[in-house]
Amino acid sequence: MPSTEAPISITVKTAAGSLVTVRAESGEELDQVVALSLASVSSAVAELEAAVRGNNAAVPPNPAAAAIATAFNAVPVPSTELSSFDVAPSMGAGSRNCPHGTMTRIHGLTGKFGPYKGYFCPAKQGDPSKCTTQYIKQNQAEWNSFQADQTKA
Repeated sequence: MPSTEAPISITVKTAAGSLVTVRAESGEELDQVVALSLASVSSAVAELEAAVRGNNAAVPPNPAAAAIATAFNAVPVPSTELSSFDVAPSMGAGSRNCPHGTMTRIHGLTGKFGPYKGYFCPAKQGDPSKCTTQYIKQNQAEWNSFQADQTKA
């Protein structure tokens, strides 16, 4: 079955961990989409992240974001009230968070002591505030139910 997605896509991860993807059929279209929507997408993501964290009880509609949604044939998603970022429904079972956002679940096939599974801080490598990795031991019940976001050889 052929893919229905555009052949060119760019995904950017915000500091809070939100992913923003822009798709286009050609390089020229990508240039136009990025140029027209960069500030609006940034603003919309900031509003969304603030609302999810509960920092802004009523986020006013953003007309620029609505124009972008129309351009991408976006389908409105009903809003749900969340009490905090830690309970966002998109997080899978067993997700953990740190001050930098949702930790990445990684399963490594070869490590210093053999296979490993753990939760890794999303802060950049070398960041002095990067959190300690939370490893799952093979004798823990979570080892068998762990669903990795990434697998490393």
